[in-house]
Amino acid sequence: MDVYIPRKCTYTNRIIGARDFSSVQISVAEVDEKTGRATGETKKYALSGFVRSMGESDDALNRLCTKDGMCSGLSEAQQ
Repeated sequence: MDVYIPRKCTYTNRIIGARDFSSVQISVAEVDEKTGRATGETKKYALSGFVRSMGESDDALNRLCTKDGMCSGLSEAQQ
């Protein structure tokens, strides 16, 4: 039998339980700035159902990508 290892929400650091069926894990590809092509590397973000139910998942993903340097040019209203 495999041991269950719970994930943590990347945005809130809450543990994502085994019964949180509305949680998602999104892999964002890293892109070469010169060529505009994917490098093959990805960054994974786990978002809990709590964040998604509040309607904050798009803002959370924008903030996480900006913090990791994967996005740039967000308007001041989004920051």
